[in-house]
Amino acid sequence: MKKVFSFLRPYRIPMGFAVILMLVELGVELLQPLLMAKIIDEGILKKDLSVVMLWGMVIVGVSLFAFAGGIINSFTASHVSQSFGYDIRKQLFEKVQSFSFTNLTKFPTSSLITRMTNDVTVLQNTVFMSLRIMMRAPLIVIGGAIMALTVNMKLAFVLVISIPILVLFISQVMKHAGRLFRTVQGKLDSVNSVMRENLTGMRLIKAFLRNDYEEDRFDKANDTLREKTSSSLRLIETTMPFLLMVMNISVLVILWIGSKHIQTGDIKVGEVVAIVNYATRITASFSVFSWLIMSLSRAKASVERVNEVFDTEVDLLDTAESRAGNDVNTGKVEFKSVFFSYPGSEESVLKNISFTAEAGETVAILGATGSGKTSLFQLIPRLFDVNQGTIMLDNLDIKSFKLDHLRKQIGYVPQESLLFSGSIRENIAWGKEGASSEEILEAAKNAQIHESIMKLPNQYDTLLGQKGVNLSGGQKQRLSIARALVRRPKILLLDDSTSALDLKTEAKLLTALNQYTSTTLIITQKVSTAMAADSILLMQDGEMIAKGTHETLLSENELYQQIAASQFGKEGMHIEKNSSSF
Repeated sequence: MKKVFSFLRPYRIPMGFAVILMLVELGVELLQPLLMAKIIDEGILKKDLSVVMLWGMVIVGVSLFAFAGGIINSFTASHVSQSFGYDIRKQLFEKVQSFSFTNLTKFPTSSLITRMTNDVTVLQNTVFMSLRIMMRAPLIVIGGAIMALTVNMKLAFVLVISIPILVLFISQVMKHAGRLFRTVQGKLDSVNSVMRENLTGMRLIKAFLRNDYEEDRFDKANDTLREKTSSSLRLIETTMPFLLMVMNISVLVILWIGSKHIQTGDIKVGEVVAIVNYATRITASFSVFSWLIMSLSRAKASVERVNEVFDTEVDLLDTAESRAGNDVNTGKVEFKSVFFSYPGSEESVLKNISFTAEAGETVAILGATGSGKTSLFQLIPRLFDVNQGTIMLDNLDIKSFKLDHLRKQIGYVPQESLLFSGSIRENIAWGKEGASSEEILEAAKNAQIHESIMKLPNQYDTLLGQKGVNLSGGQKQRLSIARALVRRPKILLLDDSTSALDLKTEAKLLTALNQYTSTTLIITQKVSTAMAADSILLMQDGEMIAKGTHETLLSENELYQQIAASQFGKEGMHIEKNSSSF
């Protein structure tokens, strides 16, 4: 709670001003019954029109003053709440950006989106309503009771008994409502998750005619959300009749006792009117309490969910050994007896991996699906840390590099080409901050995408659809490669990034890569790609079972022979290495 509301500290002055204006409104509201009592007792009953006119004008004057204060209060409260929401959302986004892959597995994407949008909006609205309305309701209850006691203690004693009973009742309802609304927010995450998956996979859904199945899945998630929300609202709504019943009984008791004492002359008519007026205002405030309970319960649930993100400890940071002066200069990569398993899993996906890729070398990595190739790649830019063993870059432990220095020297093209909304130019420049037009053009040409871009209506300024939906698979892969090449990395990681390219385009791309002084590691399923590399790593079930050149593995390794035979046939297994080159 303290973490979230610490974001209000920069706005203490406008908040204080808003509270003062709210107290002005409150003071006028509590003063009005006293002025009305004075008009009744000293003006109407005594038939003194001058008293009625005087105090009537006073009421009108203070009411106008309170009205002006209310308008200014609304503007101030809006400024504070909007700024508060902006700050939280900004810090949440920055926190998520700092997460490691392990941290991200704790929060589904849909949940993070809900927390940064819906939950922050709930908190933002709560701050606004707190400065505008929420604080008034309890203060009117307290202030009304105190003012009633100053008017007549006998009649006000009825309120002194009923108010604590209602406060105790409300506190119990809020505890239960808080748990319910936290469940509601969780169900909203589920609905968002289904929607996100559906929109992302719309092509596949239509191709497989799974519209009905997806509609049923959404209906189930939506129905669960509706049931939980209805259950929460029913609890809130049942509080209102009870609150009104207790307060209406209190008003009836006040009128009954007051009528008795008016006849004996112990109490004035104006006093009864004033206390009934205070009781009415307190009742009106209690009528707001059902809405208050709902708002505060939802806010409490949202605070907990936002705090979960803020309190998450980022588990992959610069270490004590990290030195700002360490940079990747040559790009030599060395694995020494590396073991790795994903967080929450005891099974190692990489087992005793040892190899060296000298500076400027090209190493191809082959293996069946699930053999650990992508997992190996993710260790080089420290997206995960090894469980055992060491990774060396330029003969230095990878942990001795600052994360930002390390990753700036690595060009990573993931297995799934991910493009961002914006133009083609912006997507390529995304790989290097401040990339010049010449650098973008050079990267596109070397990635063999320049000619395709020039055929588009707006060429490099062509806007891409969501995830590059208006491009082919091969075009998306080549754009992703251009984005990595524009930074001229010391280490280039290509994770099966040429799978959608035809042999001719792939050959041109591999030849163009020779212009870069990069150590290149390429995951591939194509022997034609691997045979041009300086060395080949063959992986199976998380282990490196062989290493060598194409010729060496072809003559010595049975698995490699089978892979080559499956792609070229037995008669084509002895293709010369110079048929494809880096």
